Amino acid sequence: MLIEIKTKKITHQDIGQLDMYVRMFDDLKKREGDNPTIGILLCTETDKTIARYSVLNESQQLFAAKYMPYLPTEDELIAEIERQKEILKVQFSDKK
Repeated sequence: MLIEIKTKKITHQDIGQLDMYVRMFDDLKKREGDNPTIGILLCTETDKTIARYSVLNESQQLFAAKYMPYLPTEDELIAEIERQKEILKVQFSDKK
């Protein structure tokens, strides 16, 4: 598993970079019998358009999620969970 942390809003370049890291790891380090390499990108803000139209939408190995550099209030946490659910619905509804 590869984890990358960005201190800014996600960009398509970030996704491409993580995809390249996963492919390089698979080529250079992955051994026969290993599970597929998973790449996780943590960023301060996600983007529905990038989730829908980037390689994130097609890949079973790349994931992006928002992190918060502080502890949110309960209301903020509930709102963020609902927002992330909507992004995931968009991302996975196109795969069907």
